[in-house]
Amino acid sequence: MDVGPAFTPLTPLSFLERSAAVFPGKDAIVYGDRRITYAEFAAQVTRLAHALRSLGVGRGDRVAYLVPNVPEMLMAHFAVPLAGAVLVAINTRLAPAEIRYICDHSGARVLVVDAGLHPAVAPVAADLATVRHIVTVTDPASGDAPDPRVGGISYEELLGRGTGGPLPWEVPDENAAISINYTSGTTGRPKGVIYTHRGAYLNALGEIVHSRHDPGSVYLWTLPMFHCNGWCTGWALAAIGGTQVCLRSVEAGRIWELIDGEGVTHLNGAPTVLRTIADAPQAHPLPRPLVVTTAAAPPSPAIIGRMEELGAVLVHVYGLTETYGPYSVCEPQPGWPALEAGARARLLARQGVGMLQTDGLRVVDEAMRDVPADGETLGEIVMRGNNVMAGYHEDSEATAHAFRGGWFHSGDLGVRHPDGYVELRDRAKDIIVSGGENISTVEVERALDSHPAVREVAVVAVPDARWGERPKAFVVVREGRAVEAEELAGHVRSRLARFKVPDEIEFVAELPKTSTGKIQKFQLRQREWAGWERRIQG
Repeated sequence: MDVGPAFTPLTPLSFLERSAAVFPGKDAIVYGDRRITYAEFAAQVTRLAHALRSLGVGRGDRVAYLVPNVPEMLMAHFAVPLAGAVLVAINTRLAPAEIRYICDHSGARVLVVDAGLHPAVAPVAADLATVRHIVTVTDPASGDAPDPRVGGISYEELLGRGTGGPLPWEVPDENAAISINYTSGTTGRPKGVIYTHRGAYLNALGEIVHSRHDPGSVYLWTLPMFHCNGWCTGWALAAIGGTQVCLRSVEAGRIWELIDGEGVTHLNGAPTVLRTIADAPQAHPLPRPLVVTTAAAPPSPAIIGRMEELGAVLVHVYGLTETYGPYSVCEPQPGWPALEAGARARLLARQGVGMLQTDGLRVVDEAMRDVPADGETLGEIVMRGNNVMAGYHEDSEATAHAFRGGWFHSGDLGVRHPDGYVELRDRAKDIIVSGGENISTVEVERALDSHPAVREVAVVAVPDARWGERPKAFVVVREGRAVEAEELAGHVRSRLARFKVPDEIEFVAELPKTSTGKIQKFQLRQREWAGWERRIQG
């Protein structure tokens, strides 16, 4: 399609250009004693882009970052694409072999790594196939010293090479890659999800609207920046001219200190992060509105209720790495505030409707037909549009499979309610088929989580000689509380059909989780199914 001279390719780079002109003296980034204005933010990003180019980084080259939520990671989201390159933000909890695989698979030419993460890089530093330069960021706040086995140059040395004039905050092709984000790889090798400049731009605008950002927003980084590029929130805050407060690690006391001391108005996180905040000894009624956008796992009505009691306003979103993070939102309806708290929380726990920048959600059967909007018929959630990935890097077969029928297949099972709202019932690999009956682990988890003694819970299928498989619950009990398995089973029995009640409830000190707060059910399943062959494959 021909475009006229007024056409400008969309890119989130333009957000920082605008805010540096409109809000030059305003705090853009806060980290401990460091306060960086928008004018300084843009200048440092430009300098870093020149520095990367001095290393030979050119258009389309990949630059990998293994850095926590510090200003250098935030600046990379602008500097790498400003240099014409593609950002590969790596999960900071990965093992050396996983880091090597991502660097090799993405073809990264440069690896920027925090000194505190050198132990994960040192064993493979000499074996990175495509990496030509390793750059080390030393954060004085962490006290971590570089490991000499990693080699390379310091971040300060890199910046010393960053000389040159202004660079254009624009791109020739809005459909070019801006980043590659790797999936968790729990069912095989991680796949590289390609985000475009256009998709990142539009998703950032959606975040502004649905998470209710404005120039007065003070956003706390409790969500990892490596996870879906922080749900595109770094680009969103730069667009609206808000302030971003960096947080190296999620610690309850420090979070409350920053909420109070920096006047935090917004944060994002998985339900496990919300529990950390709500259960902290420092927790107290909030002195100002705090908008908490949550995803990564379906939040239970119980945690929604606890956060609302503190005065937080919850925005429940849903998405995947392949959809730039959030794709749908549970839009509150005018009559919901008047509902009883439990009923309102149950409605807010649904995944909702497509965000404004999307093509909406469908729930379909195997023939790609929409299931009835009856709140009961299970189907797979599928999506398409500007905020679905461009594809998997160097994996055309997986890309074609993911987009069969012209829609991206999430692998999530859900229902559509009569009001049009979608509710996630399970991952396809997590659904329990017991004697021909489908049991949603999410539904059972919510029933258990509603008991006041339960802090966290995970339900998985375990082998059963008669029924094929049955639900088993792993429960973390709240500190200072005591409860018996039979009491919890009775609690579930009072809420769900008898066949959905777990046959076994095991009390554990903690549940295995990813760095973004998702419970790793596959670890629990693997332990229970050792020596058995499960019919449902993840």
